[in-house]
Amino acid sequence: MDTNSVQEEHNHVTPTWEMSSDRLASMYQKIADPPRLLSNAAGKASCCIFRVPQSLLEINGKAYQPHIVSIGPYHRGEPRLRMIEEHKWRYLGTLLSRTEPKGLTLQHYLKSIEPLEARARECYSETIHLSTDEFLEMMVVDGCFLIELFRKVGRVVRFERDDPLINMFWLLSFMVRDFLRLENQMPYFVLEHLYDLITKAEDRKDSVKSLSLLALEFFNNHMMRPDPVIEKLHSLTGMHLLDLLRSSVIPAGYAEPQRRNSTPTHIIHCVSKLRRAGIELNVKEFESFLMVKFKRGAIEMPTITIDDFMCAFLLNCVAYEQCHKSCSKHITTYATLLDCLVNSYKDVEYLCDRNIMENNYGNDGEIARFINNTGKDVAFDYDRCYLSKLFNDVHQYYSNSWHVQWASFKYRYFDTPWSFISALAALILLILTVLQTLYTALGYYQGRPVTK
Repeated sequence: MDTNSVQEEHNHVTPTWEMSSDRLASMYQKIADPPRLLSNAAGKASCCIFRVPQSLLEINGKAYQPHIVSIGPYHRGEPRLRMIEEHKWRYLGTLLSRTEPKGLTLQHYLKSIEPLEARARECYSETIHLSTDEFLEMMVVDGCFLIELFRKVGRVVRFERDDPLINMFWLLSFMVRDFLRLENQMPYFVLEHLYDLITKAEDRKDSVKSLSLLALEFFNNHMMRPDPVIEKLHSLTGMHLLDLLRSSVIPAGYAEPQRRNSTPTHIIHCVSKLRRAGIELNVKEFESFLMVKFKRGAIEMPTITIDDFMCAFLLNCVAYEQCHKSCSKHITTYATLLDCLVNSYKDVEYLCDRNIMENNYGNDGEIARFINNTGKDVAFDYDRCYLSKLFNDVHQYYSNSWHVQWASFKYRYFDTPWSFISALAALILLILTVLQTLYTALGYYQGRPVTK
């Protein structure tokens, strides 16, 4: 081999690969940039307003998005919500007409909210791309609109006779549901701050009614709970309006267990199978639909009305409980209970016949689909839910073979009038056959000659 060529090959060094400086700088920039779609604050207990997970959106469609009014930043400025946006400014104007003569101007509202800006921004799971001026404007306009609407509907302040938001019932019904969408919330402490400013400026005697009471009375036009139940919740608070209403239906004495059960919690079967095992479902009057008990082979449940309002409330509560770090999972537990009980339209039909469920939503099949969809793709811990003891008690009763056999006999032969008549006819036929056989036998023996 040529000596020169060997020397050249020895001196040749293969260049090493390096990332371009621009790409390297871009990577460092991405490392430095905080997450925006799910901010670092989303893991804190203070973060309470979330984008609904895509998995739930794919199942329940637009149940989580506002239809006519936006509250907060997530749907702000969308063209389809512009109609009510114009009325927000009208309501702010009527409020200022009462407070400005007493020294509380628009500038005062904005300045009073400014110290709360950082805390309010941390309530959202996404980074809010609004300037300070834009963010404070949104908080004041949306907050004052909610407070003014609550007070007008509650007849605390007068409203114009021809106010379309009050007189057009369909508008109010849609707004009530929109105020409960998880993506359509604002921090409750901002609302309370604005409400305190307004009531102190107006110096009204009726200002003793708390904001929570006003809000719960507003929603109670659709939930129809007794007034004493609402009045004793006047000091209740929440992270936002959805959480306030959710907290109001959680009864005392139904806390979630702090520790897991020593034995795994078992799920329960659907209504049809429970009935075959002799387990009854009875309606019982309680303060909250979450109060479910199991006594002497019967599940006791209060009536729940399934309508557009309740569907929006349940779905958004489940989504909120899935996202928030510190809140209990009471609504998710109740939705899981319904999902266990209902497998088909026949189960819904039975619950409606027993007055446990009132159908203002659609046919029985539509309610069954809604209930089953509510429990889909939901993370749930049976051992830590407030109904874990009930689940285990029902499962133990269901597993008792004597209960199952006796109940199966009753279900087969005495469940309907026709099956009862058929069973009764068969019993009579059996008795007559036995009697005929006895008489025939007696006649035979009595007619035989006596042998000596």
